[in-house]
Amino acid sequence: MGEKITFDTTIEEIVKSSGEAVKYLMEKKIRCIRCGEPIWGTLGEVLEEKGFSEEEKAKILDELNSLIT
Repeated sequence: MGEKITFDTTIEEIVKSSGEAVKYLMEKKIRCIRCGEPIWGTLGEVLEEKGFSEEEKAKILDELNSLIT
């Protein structure tokens, strides 16, 4: 990916750039692909919809970035 993932990063960008990040999100029960296509929205929007706390969201973001570096 080259750049850090942020809450504004789209799910599509994550899917295109890092299979490891997609696997990690799926382990957290965060769907990234529906019917063979990336879901719409940003990481922040998806985490908000799933009801993650601010602390949980920050941890997920840190862990995603550690996977892509």
